[in-house]
Amino acid sequence: QVQLVESGGGLVQPGGSLRLSCSASRSIRDFLAMGWYRQAPGKQRELVAAFSAGASTDYADSVKDRFTISRDNTKKTVYLQMNSLKPEDTAVYYCNAKVFSIVLNSYWGQGTQVTVSS
Repeated sequence: QVQLVESGGGLVQPGGSLRLSCSASRSIRDFLAMGWYRQAPGKQRELVAAFSAGASTDYADSVKDRFTISRDNTKKTVYLQMNSLKPEDTAVYYCNAKVFSIVLNSYWGQGTQVTVSS
């Protein structure tokens, strides 16, 4: 079992920045993948940014050049730095970890609200 706890969401004006954090209950070094998804009202959950096998990163086209995912293995934490925020970035942001242990398990955090509004 892996518990994920997100923090850092809030209300920000367009053009502003936020940094989200996702802390895991155990080492993240052997996770198959770890990253961020978001879900806006009435829309499907979508990938925002994630580390995958081999430490490569994937970003949604809509956030490239604005968002940056990073990790600190010693703190068991993944971050999402969000710059130049737009109203369309408003959503609940979820942390996800995929861990292979006999079978592939997918774990989710409780989500953190990000609202971009003037």
